[in-house]
Amino acid sequence: MTALRRATPFTAAYAGFLASVVAGVIAFSASAGAQGSQPNPFPDPIKPAEKPAAAKSAAPKKAAAPKPSAQKQKKSEPSKTAAPAAPAAVPDNPNADLAYGAYQAGLYRTAFNIALKRAQELGDPKSMTLLGELYSNALGIKRDYVKAAEWYKQAADRGDREAMFALGMMKIAGRPPPANREEGARLLASSAKLGKPAAAYNLGLLYLEGQVFPQDIKRAAELFRQAANAGNPEAQYALATFYKEGRGVEKNLVEAARLLRAAAMVDNLDAEVEYAIALYNGTGTPKDVTTALALLNRAARQNSPIAQNRLARILIDGLGVPVDKVQGFKWHLIAKTAGNSDPDLDAQFAQLPPIEKAKSEDLAKKWFGTK
Repeated sequence: MTALRRATPFTAAYAGFLASVVAGVIAFSASAGAQGSQPNPFPDPIKPAEKPAAAKSAAPKKAAAPKPSAQKQKKSEPSKTAAPAAPAAVPDNPNADLAYGAYQAGLYRTAFNIALKRAQELGDPKSMTLLGELYSNALGIKRDYVKAAEWYKQAADRGDREAMFALGMMKIAGRPPPANREEGARLLASSAKLGKPAAAYNLGLLYLEGQVFPQDIKRAAELFRQAANAGNPEAQYALATFYKEGRGVEKNLVEAARLLRAAAMVDNLDAEVEYAIALYNGTGTPKDVTTALALLNRAARQNSPIAQNRLARILIDGLGVPVDKVQGFKWHLIAKTAGNSDPDLDAQFAQLPPIEKAKSEDLAKKWFGTK
């Protein structure tokens, strides 16, 4: 059986990194490579760029909550007299987590009111961090990056790693302006030392980028490993790519496959595609064509243009499955619309009998909801 070749692990879209940096979850993404003329769904690997791509993360949906009293609304400013000292002792009582309970339930205004009271009366850093989160994401209160940064800083000064991470990401993104990437990196480093996986991961990206710090691939790999060991799927995918390429670490395809599997199991789409390729080829893991095709099918239905393109080639050429040109060219048309061009499949599609061509086009239109 023809071996399938892997997708490209990195892109140079660093602008996307800044666009989503405040969200705190930045993922490496795969991009399509040049297509060959042979019936092989996976093109030759392209060397990764030095700058990783971003993955956007969605904020929780806003839900209705009780309106606060006029008196509490006046207390929405951070305390001006609060000093970066140890927080006052928080009573050990069942009401301690009411603010986060309300937040998790989508009762953002209620969470705001409770957190504000605890922050002002008890100097509670967790409540301060929650206030920063609510202000920065316009949850239950009008978005205000200045106030968000003030609350995050008060919590960070009290040693809260979540606040350090959030404030660091805001400073890198320049929210509020001006940006201060050096200070942002310092805060990420402090948060990472306290065990925040996302901080270690994003700090690794900065070492990979080589602007705030001199580029240091080995240091990036160390930070990715720290985050990966703590279960961060973006770091698991990034470190897997390093192991496959032998960048910053000794090349180890078995370890790469293990990390890809771990990230794929928690729905990292790029890892899912790469792990499917590893399974198909038996690279670093026992060969399993059935599972590989199932994973590619799943990724294609999650709108991965790379998976759609590879699945198209598999179906069109019958690589491990019966030939199905109608379904194959459907996926080709869908992937092409997403920007994953494939001149070889375009040429084959042009030679397709009119009836089969029309069927593929109809299926693609149904996918997009235009028929």
